[in-house]
Amino acid sequence: MRSTEFVQFFDGGIEPRLDQLGGKGASLVTMTTAGMPVPPGFIVTTAQFDAFMHAAGIAEKIEQLLADLDPEDIAHVDRVSADIRDSICSCPVPDDLRAETIGAYEALQARFSSPVPVAVRSSATAEDLPDASFAGQQDTYLWLTDVGAVTEHIRKCWASLYTSRAIIYRLRNNIPAEGLSMAVVVQKMVNSLVSGVAMTLDPTNGDRSKITIDSSYGVGELVVSGLVTPDNILLDKVTLALITEHLGDKHIELIPDASAGALIEHEVEPARRAVRSLTDDQLLAVAQMAKRAEKHYRSPQDIEWALDADLPEGENLLLLQSRPETVHSSKPATKPVPTPPATGGYSFGSITSALLKPTT
Repeated sequence: MRSTEFVQFFDGGIEPRLDQLGGKGASLVTMTTAGMPVPPGFIVTTAQFDAFMHAAGIAEKIEQLLADLDPEDIAHVDRVSADIRDSICSCPVPDDLRAETIGAYEALQARFSSPVPVAVRSSATAEDLPDASFAGQQDTYLWLTDVGAVTEHIRKCWASLYTSRAIIYRLRNNIPAEGLSMAVVVQKMVNSLVSGVAMTLDPTNGDRSKITIDSSYGVGELVVSGLVTPDNILLDKVTLALITEHLGDKHIELIPDASAGALIEHEVEPARRAVRSLTDDQLLAVAQMAKRAEKHYRSPQDIEWALDADLPEGENLLLLQSRPETVHSSKPATKPVPTPPATGGYSFGSITSALLKPTT
């Protein structure tokens, strides 16, 4: 199946337009085109979301609900958000649009010798921009194993465009609702042995001569939720020499359970907790990938990465996302200052994920 107006594959030779693919989708297409090791997938484009909204006939209702909304009246925003999301989730998706998504999902699965689980990730047109951070405001769903679950969670991602946090953020930052749309990424799920983030600067002071890497066992969502403290490593960006490291507790990991068809929490044995989750070679590989992303985008990057347990060592480092760092990058580069000792903890300033165990 080829890319169409409504579904576009990462490797389909398409122009990565933000208005069609959203921030996350455009980034994944860009990285794939640049030859970076991105797990394959496709994007349900904003054109499909817009066509769904038109067919559902709820755009005018949403506009009325959002008119003159006070972002400080949290209770009212919560009610409006719930009303809008319920409307989106209850309206049927037209058969032709649904067929496009099912065809793309089947084409993705056909690339593998056996069925693979996928992640479904929101990709709004106003996210992952240098001057905006939509952290946690739209949804991601992990380890979906059948097409029915995928199509249903795509619609949940559409609805998450109107979470209370997203509405309030847009209102407070004067981001107009006009032209706002949502794409959704459907991507092969990584069987994460170790995962984390890397920033091509020191987030404590904006020092661009450093790389900061946070890593922990399994899928990274336990760290997003604050349930695990990861290892925190600071490297020199030029020499990749180790400057400081702090070993996190890493007491639990999120791993797939084939019988349950979902991700489960698993206790990490004491011996693994006591050592760094990345070997020296793996640490250098992550740092080099981060530098490559920064060179490609020509600005400090905040990347998500994972080591896939199903791939051989040396080929298992995958890039899940790369986005502009939003806190320090808008400021002029300053003279580096001494770096305080690392304290551990992810800088998950722009990871968008909701740890949910979907019904499949």
